[in-house]
Amino acid sequence: MKIYIAALLLLLAVPGAAIAQADAVNGVWLNEEKDAKVQVYRNGDKFFGKLIWMAHPLEDDGKTPRRDAKNTNSALRSRPLLNLVILTGFAYDADDKEWEDGKIYDPKSGKTYSSKMKLKGNTLEIRGYVGAPMFGRTTSWTRSQ
Repeated sequence: MKIYIAALLLLLAVPGAAIAQADAVNGVWLNEEKDAKVQVYRNGDKFFGKLIWMAHPLEDDGKTPRRDAKNTNSALRSRPLLNLVILTGFAYDADDKEWEDGKIYDPKSGKTYSSKMKLKGNTLEIRGYVGAPMFGRTTSWTRSQ
């Protein structure tokens, strides 16, 4: 009987551990250039990230919030960059221990890329790519306090 109870407890603990691993990416991250912070969060079973701080949040006039001026969709060019969701739809893969099948939007170029993320201690490696991950670039973000 003890073996059955132990097996049942083990089965109940495994999903909790997987959720904890998946949620490890949650938090505030400083981008590689150190000019922006992104809040990564879970929404349902997917992960997203929004721009919550910028070193230069205002346009050159010093009054107007910086806009998404380089967006390839001209209808979106007037939206503010602050609080813009730039990471979308990442799903945690417990086998590979990475977040996959997401998209990353680069406001500096106005382009969106397929993306995956991997956590290495207090560093989040984000690979943006077109087609296959081998055709891309990786940026490293650091956890912010």
